[in-house]
Amino acid sequence: MKQFETRFKQVDVLPMVKHFMDELDLFNLFKKYVRATPDSLADHSESLCILTANIICDNKPLYKVQEWLSKYSDGIVDEPIEANLFNDDRLARALCALFDSDRHSLMTEVSCNAIRVHKLLTDEIHNDSTTITFIGNYKNPDPDAVKLKHGHNKDFRPDCKQLVFGLNITSDGHVPLSYKLFDGNTNDNVTHIPNWNGLRTLLEKEDFIYVADCKLCSHKNLTHIAQNGGFFITIVPKDRKEVKQFLKQLKSNDIEFKDAYQVESSRKKGKVNIFKTYEADRTKNGFRIIWVHSSSKQEDDQVRRQKKIDKAMVALEELSPKLNAYHLKTKKEIRAAVDSICQGIKEFLDVKILTERKQIKVKISPGRPSLKSVYNNKWEFTHSIQWELNKQALLEASKTDGIFPLITNTALEACDVLKKYKSQPFLEKRLYTKKTVLEVAPVFLKKEKRIEAILFLYFTALMIVSLIERKIRMNMAKENIEKLPILPQGMNSKKPTWNNIRYFFRNVHYSEIIRDGICIQSIVKGLSDLHKQINRLLDVPSSVYKNLQPSWWQFTYT
Repeated sequence: MKQFETRFKQVDVLPMVKHFMDELDLFNLFKKYVRATPDSLADHSESLCILTANIICDNKPLYKVQEWLSKYSDGIVDEPIEANLFNDDRLARALCALFDSDRHSLMTEVSCNAIRVHKLLTDEIHNDSTTITFIGNYKNPDPDAVKLKHGHNKDFRPDCKQLVFGLNITSDGHVPLSYKLFDGNTNDNVTHIPNWNGLRTLLEKEDFIYVADCKLCSHKNLTHIAQNGGFFITIVPKDRKEVKQFLKQLKSNDIEFKDAYQVESSRKKGKVNIFKTYEADRTKNGFRIIWVHSSSKQEDDQVRRQKKIDKAMVALEELSPKLNAYHLKTKKEIRAAVDSICQGIKEFLDVKILTERKQIKVKISPGRPSLKSVYNNKWEFTHSIQWELNKQALLEASKTDGIFPLITNTALEACDVLKKYKSQPFLEKRLYTKKTVLEVAPVFLKKEKRIEAILFLYFTALMIVSLIERKIRMNMAKENIEKLPILPQGMNSKKPTWNNIRYFFRNVHYSEIIRDGICIQSIVKGLSDLHKQINRLLDVPSSVYKNLQPSWWQFTYT
């Protein structure tokens, strides 16, 4: 009697991810740089591709990757068969082999493939860094790996060790091109010169515009880039002499700013942010300083200052009845409390400590009071506080609201310099994607070299996610498609993210009818016209989903 069985396997976004990985030739590059032993049951290249796909599709710790993979390879079965090769031990060995390989050359080839296949523009590169937090002691550091150390933690976990992850992305689609890891206590301002040198080698040119935050703004960093034929745009820190002098000048004189451009606010619907610029004298090194006035920042500065003032006035109201008792008896103690409350806004609140005194008699003789008792006269002091707004200081401060300075050595118009710098938040969004969508932490690994290796895979995964988002948004613009209904409950998305696409493809699956252990029919289900439209917008051939074979999930030579 013939036996029939129906088997369902997960598909979702994995074929799409494999297509983009194949475009970058990842399997062959892993094969080239990360060699496995001849007697190995599975190549390291296969393991590393599966790990990368897992990070993109549904990030799991190493010990759960086999279980995740079985949904694609074996379907819903009691015991995984094909996926059992990729247990946590084999994946960990692949990471160790990746650590020992020439990862810099591997990253260079991957980035070059991305530039060539997707025709990325590399005339403007943005740089930023973040911290990756690790929970655990890591008492036996690997001497060859970057060091997990305590430092300035951007996740607000100073109790945890960390690594510093520096990332470079293109302005074209905000695609990561390279990254670098630093010890956890590394200051950002020392990372820019080696990072810029690495970009010059990767891009084989110097005349790209390097955009970074204020840590780039040091004499050593800026002169190195300028003297080697490069260009930069960054913001000048508030504590610099040039900034203090200009703000002082601005408080006493009216300076005419030129209209630059205006753009609709991304945070407040219907609100328009107006930018103006003023170019001051050049620095001693000949660099341009462009002062920018933002109407949105002006409002934010005013609101932020007023909140601080209101908070301080409420605190002073609460402090007033507590005076003359416990630790608030002396004028010195009261002044310390007032200074603590008015920290940061001291110039806007004139607080006076008033003292009243009256003479009292204090009995100094022993015993009960009587006609013979001896008294001394003593002064008793009572303190109170009064405050009022310093309107002149508020008026002067309002003249500097919305102002920030940029420094550059480019010959671009001031408004173009500003536009390029305003693309910097997209880099922060990429780092946010790495921490949230790709869930870089927590890391379930014991050895630093495996951590360093898997962060290379996270960089690769972030590049692929960025390429997918760039492709669909670029083609939507070409075809004048304003939005796609791919969000929960059919809501529209104007700028689809990887998380949106991954969610929309969650129910696509592969169905097999098996007779006597042999597959006699297979079909991909759950693929609607909208799914096909998304694949078309991503330039993913229809055959990627239509012609799936039982072993479609495997990575092989292309």
